[in-house]
Amino acid sequence: MKLTPSLRTSVAAASRRLDFTHAVIGGGVVGLAVARRLAERAGGETLVIERHENVGRESSSRNSEVIHAGLYYGKDSLKTKLCIEGRERLYDLCERWNIPHKKCGKWIVAQTPQQLEKLQQIHALSNDLNVPTSFIPLPKASALEPLIRARTGILESPTTGIIDSHTYIQALLGALSSAGGDIALNTSLTSIRALPDSAGWKLTTLDAAAGEESTITAATLVNAAGLGACEVNNMVLPRERHRKAHYAKGSYFSYSGAAPASRLIYPAPEPDLAGLGTHLTLDMVGQARFGPDVEWVSSADDLDVEEGRKPGAVKAIREFVPGIEEGRLRGDYAGMRAKLGGMEEGFQDFVVRREEGCEAFVNLLGIESPGLTSSLAIAEMVVRLVYKEE
Repeated sequence: MKLTPSLRTSVAAASRRLDFTHAVIGGGVVGLAVARRLAERAGGETLVIERHENVGRESSSRNSEVIHAGLYYGKDSLKTKLCIEGRERLYDLCERWNIPHKKCGKWIVAQTPQQLEKLQQIHALSNDLNVPTSFIPLPKASALEPLIRARTGILESPTTGIIDSHTYIQALLGALSSAGGDIALNTSLTSIRALPDSAGWKLTTLDAAAGEESTITAATLVNAAGLGACEVNNMVLPRERHRKAHYAKGSYFSYSGAAPASRLIYPAPEPDLAGLGTHLTLDMVGQARFGPDVEWVSSADDLDVEEGRKPGAVKAIREFVPGIEEGRLRGDYAGMRAKLGGMEEGFQDFVVRREEGCEAFVNLLGIESPGLTSSLAIAEMVVRLVYKEE
């Protein structure tokens, strides 16, 4: 494991019982947000262990880059709570740190009476949550976005937006460094052992480039490993508390023509889908892309966009953009969502908690969408758990 020279010297020279106060497993957007806040607490040295050669290589950089409003996850779920809090924190941080973003708004479009009923349910929930939504009259909608089709209704979410996730990730990495934290890249975690008397954790890592094993100790351990979070969970907890990740792959398609809308367009959510349906999103320069679809796969490494996914995507897109030109769609990239339940198991909430019998271990499981939006709120919750402030 390679550390920066300054940190290597600090570790070698320090006369303390443990090498680090905090070890965070995973250098995605959630892990970096958590590590940055832990590093900012006085008196603590924080290390992030990341298995890839750069940060944010998995779900953090392979998503829709949407700042979600918090409409889809029920009234009392942790996803709803952290999404709403995280959205406000993220917009504020983007303003203060000059991270490219845009509060462009979103339309959720219904094509059937049943889908309109779903929109009405979302609207009622948003009122309960104090999240603004409103119905757009169809004639007005046709004038605003003539290429978009909605047969029975449109619900607008004005606080939904987009963010340059890559700039955000690098900003968090810079903030972590400024706070005195460090990161070990290209480093895999091979074993975790609890130290005697609940004194902390002994972590064995493998530097992929050098082929060398290293051992460090840390007082607290945070599992923010994303796609690998269940694997880390299973290293720490007894067999009866092991978890299995279920991988939902989502393919995205870029569109080479002018964007057919000036805001995000989502279909009404369907109960049997593992995501929010193939939708239209925009990047920071206004280029359109469509996705993701849902394909259950056995490996988190299966990230190729297969040409065979395109006809299904075109069919889904034409429900709300009937004039889309198929020839302008190209397979772009795929993302992966590590879910705690499979296709038949329904809604799965975030898990963010101290584990019974492992008070110095904070476990983050099932951090899929809206993980990017929730990242700063998750970080605050983890800090409170680590320092037993909740």
